[in-house]
Amino acid sequence: MNDNFLNRIEEKTKVSKDTIIDLARKLQEGNFKDENTLREIIHKLSDITGKDVSEEKENKIISMIVNDKVPKDLDKYI
Repeated sequence: MNDNFLNRIEEKTKVSKDTIIDLARKLQEGNFKDENTLREIIHKLSDITGKDVSEEKENKIISMIVNDKVPKDLDKYI
């Protein structure tokens, strides 16, 4: 990744380049059928955004991903 690009993201989001790279690596290399991998990614995103994710919501997200129930048209829900 371009270092200048990461510096701009870091400046705007206050998230370190190392954290961004670590998350990108997990997303790129992650096994999205593995519950532990998904929990790790959810926790990392929760930490980065400062948003708590309840255990119930976390379980629901994992279930949807593992069972291929994630809508293909997510842009309609945002």
